[in-house]
Amino acid sequence: MERAEVGALVRSAVDGDAAAWKALVEGLGPLVWSVVRAHRLSDADGHEVYQTVWFRFAQHLGRIREPDKAGSWLASTARNECLKTLRSLSRLTVTDDPQLLDRVSEDGTPEQSLLDSEEAAAHSERVRRLWQEFDQLGDRCRRLLRVLMASPPPSYQEVSAALGVAVGSIGPLRQRCLRRLRARLDARGTS
Repeated sequence: MERAEVGALVRSAVDGDAAAWKALVEGLGPLVWSVVRAHRLSDADGHEVYQTVWFRFAQHLGRIREPDKAGSWLASTARNECLKTLRSLSRLTVTDDPQLLDRVSEDGTPEQSLLDSEEAAAHSERVRRLWQEFDQLGDRCRRLLRVLMASPPPSYQEVSAALGVAVGSIGPLRQRCLRRLRARLDARGTS
């Protein structure tokens, strides 16, 4: 189908024209199927993705900014739905092996999940406070520490050239800046 024709059909379908919708499905259906087949899904999963793509298209029909490019939208949506299906399939293990079915879950217990979640939240809070105190350091310390944190780490010659600091003073200056940061964190009881 030509882009202009697709655009006109999309606009008509938005206005409720059932014949335009049918023409879109008939004209662009092979495109959607080609994307689905390229991902080598089972027949059932392929049909599910095909239906989902058209459902999403119907949901977003009135919000498509460039109706002429509806084919691209459908192909992209089909690809995303196929990848989502493949990801969900990779998590499933179909088996009748009792040893595999009886193995202990790698996900851990709900209690462990809660503890991990609390630990992650505490870590995030410590990091947030660290950056908050980092922002309160003087400009010279912030610039030096940011440059030294680069990955891969720059040589002292590169740091010297970037900041205009003598090579021999970079280490002592770094230590002073880190001591100041540690003192700020200790004062807040964050360390």
